[in-house]
Amino acid sequence: MFRLDASLAPARIYRLAAALELDHNMEDAGEKLKRVRDRLGLTIRDVEEASRKIATRHHNDEFVVGLSRLSEIENKGTVPTLYRLYSLCSIYRLDLLEVLEWYGVNVGELPADAALLDIARTHTIGFGALNSGQVQFPLALDPGIDMRRNTFLSRLIQRWGKLPISLLNGLELKDHRYAFIGTEDWFMYPLIQPGSLVLIDESRRKIIGSGWATEFERPIYFLEHRKGFACGWCTLNAQQLVLQPHPASMCSPEVYVYPEEIDVLGQVTGVAMRLDLGKRRRARQ
Repeated sequence: MFRLDASLAPARIYRLAAALELDHNMEDAGEKLKRVRDRLGLTIRDVEEASRKIATRHHNDEFVVGLSRLSEIENKGTVPTLYRLYSLCSIYRLDLLEVLEWYGVNVGELPADAALLDIARTHTIGFGALNSGQVQFPLALDPGIDMRRNTFLSRLIQRWGKLPISLLNGLELKDHRYAFIGTEDWFMYPLIQPGSLVLIDESRRKIIGSGWATEFERPIYFLEHRKGFACGWCTLNAQQLVLQPHPASMCSPEVYVYPEEIDVLGQVTGVAMRLDLGKRRRARQ
């Protein structure tokens, strides 16, 4: 039985334990491959011969899984090359993406990992073919929701579930709050259209009075008052909160006693909206 030396520094012990855990995971993947081979009734030599046929078909010897290499993969936790893993998945009739997960590589995380790097230039995204990633998403809302009014959706979500939406996999959706801008709320038009879905960061509840250069940089807040919810720019003077609309909306500012009459739920940090409501807006005037 392996024991950690108590004289080792804590950080070194942690790294060693992490390495052991990684090795254990690799061995688990190899053991899974071995169990699949046993279930199919294939010998190690059968696998080698089959892999040679695959290598011949693709004119690439990298696809060959030799006897000793397969034994190391199954029993010693050796990680197969990409070509050998392809051969094994082909021979064993396994899903390549699933086997990659056995080795700790979740292809569904590609979009989330890509989002860690900001690329300055506009570019296309090649993750469209991925469908294995799953993301937390609200599956059921309160059926009594009134789409004409601003709604704090997070209070009305009845059930969360998993959806295979790989491009959203980088977002911790269940840990955020969401709101729906009523179909008759033109307060922040055209920046935020009626019927928009907004993402709210509850950690940003302090009203900021300066620091922006344009209207697009000015913080927009989502608030709750006695008559419902509101979304807009805010100015705080002592105990007076002024809720300011976008000038193009032709709505009037609203004044509340703060915090007695209104509460800041958070700052709007994301918006999903349609861009074709201008004609309907003009038709109403």
